[in-house]
Amino acid sequence: MVYLLGDIQGCCDALRRLLQKIDFSASRDQLYALGDLVNRGPQSLATLETLAGLGASAQCLLGNHDLHLLAVAHGIRTTNDSDTLNSILESPQRAHWMHWLTRQRMAIHAHGWLMVHAGVPPAWDLPTTMQMAAEVEDQLQHADPTDFFRSMYGNEPSVWSSELTGADRLRYAVNALTRMRFVQTNGALELASKEGAGQAPAGCTAWFDAANRACQDQPIAFGHWSTLGLVNKPHLLALDTGCVWGGRLTAARVDGGRREVIQVDCRQAQRPG
Repeated sequence: MVYLLGDIQGCCDALRRLLQKIDFSASRDQLYALGDLVNRGPQSLATLETLAGLGASAQCLLGNHDLHLLAVAHGIRTTNDSDTLNSILESPQRAHWMHWLTRQRMAIHAHGWLMVHAGVPPAWDLPTTMQMAAEVEDQLQHADPTDFFRSMYGNEPSVWSSELTGADRLRYAVNALTRMRFVQTNGALELASKEGAGQAPAGCTAWFDAANRACQDQPIAFGHWSTLGLVNKPHLLALDTGCVWGGRLTAARVDGGRREVIQVDCRQAQRPG
């Protein structure tokens, strides 16, 4: 059985209860976690330990919170008051977990689904999405990715061009794959708003509602957008249902031509922020 899993964000108790609810077996089943594995929830280290303990039966995407952890670990960023990353940063196995994270994916295409953390820009088709994800993955797996993290932050360029190169090209890819919610009518990324799809900024639309999307016939699963909530459509699965904010942790079974949504409540008290 194949399960796609929304944002965990360090809510390991919810993760364990969900795995128990679906009777997950590492020898039989496959789990795809759609990013934001850590941060804001109280058990970030335990979450990594649980996912890694599933071995090859669990594949993970990196979200913006996971990249933030890596940037902090490489001395490029500092932690925020609302971060809950110290259990990893102060772990004797910190180097191991940083290495493990850099070996995770930015996009996965499997079982008919394109999986990303945040979204796919209107101009990207499937091959472009996988190519750009691979370019970012290559930088993460470099012997010293510090320069990549140093140039990763910023909102520009906001418009895709195949002629983008260097840091601009990689920054656009990271923003699209891990931060995007809305796009402007010309396809430019709008990265400021975190509201639900019904409260789009003027002149913007949810990325998946953009006209003439190159991937509109490709089933896509994503997380990242807790204010959007669960979206369960034939070609679209949004699975961030705000577990860390007192909502639910959501998975969807997608194998064998069937669709089943499985949820567990989050019972853990979270830090504000």
